[in-house]
Amino acid sequence: MAEEVTLLDFWPSPFGMRAKIALREKGVHFDLREEELLSNKSPLLLQMNPIHKKIPVLIHNGKPVCESHIIVQYIDETWGPESPLLPSDPHERAHARFWADYVDKKIFPSGLAVWRSTGEDQEAAKKEFIEGLKVMEGELRDKAYFGGERFGFLDVSLIPFYSWFYAVETLTDCTIGDECSKLMGWAKRCMQRETVAESLPDQHKVYDFMSEVRKKLQAQ
Repeated sequence: MAEEVTLLDFWPSPFGMRAKIALREKGVHFDLREEELLSNKSPLLLQMNPIHKKIPVLIHNGKPVCESHIIVQYIDETWGPESPLLPSDPHERAHARFWADYVDKKIFPSGLAVWRSTGEDQEAAKKEFIEGLKVMEGELRDKAYFGGERFGFLDVSLIPFYSWFYAVETLTDCTIGDECSKLMGWAKRCMQRETVAESLPDQHKVYDFMSEVRKKLQAQ
């Protein structure tokens, strides 16, 4: 029986991008369904994720898997054992999960605060965002990818936020490229992968989206 794989997504979401990258890395064919999160959540989303009512949701043969890092790990365990995203060594796996958690707790909230805030609050958020990216640079060191020579779990976790960089720089005069050149080199290396390039939206489209959201927030 053919497998049924559906991903509920919202195109600007870095969390949905993680799931798309992981599925494509594993060569899994899937049905991508876009949600209208800002206006009307679908009955399917509410049915499959009744607790948080958020994307992404992976639906595999009718069974939902929620939360992006859990989804990526599920994909890794379910398909393509010959090309794992997480390392086989338990300590290395724990290490990758630690840094993925850092991305969600430090990089995402500070990046969000940068383009949503103004004035002194924005300056403080910019400083925190850049500091977080520099911490990630310290973990990357001189490696091709975070896990070494092989694209893996932590790369999948962080690379979606690269789609935000142009918007953040343009809207806030934040110089990510100048401050974090090593990380930018890593990001461009990741973007050379077809699985990543297909999964991240055009940065100018993200800029247009963020600009509209920012205007609405400032008008409130």
